[in-house]
Amino acid sequence: MKPAINIRLEKEMLNSLDNYARELEKTRTNLIEKAIDAYFDELDEMVADKRIDALKKGETEVIPLEVVFARAGIDV
Repeated sequence: MKPAINIRLEKEMLNSLDNYARELEKTRTNLIEKAIDAYFDELDEMVADKRIDALKKGETEVIPLEVVFARAGIDV
């Protein structure tokens, strides 16, 4: 069973959600899950951009792949 959460939405947004759910024959939960999943893709890009910026500024240590393998005990 999925854990339950509570959210508050503006009435207009809730009405839109209900209209889409009715039209698509989906549940509110299904549409909200799909919307969050799609937004996670955008968040992934935002995190990647932030990490690239930190790398460019020298705020992040770059570890060569050979060192990573050596630390993990992987012989290449």
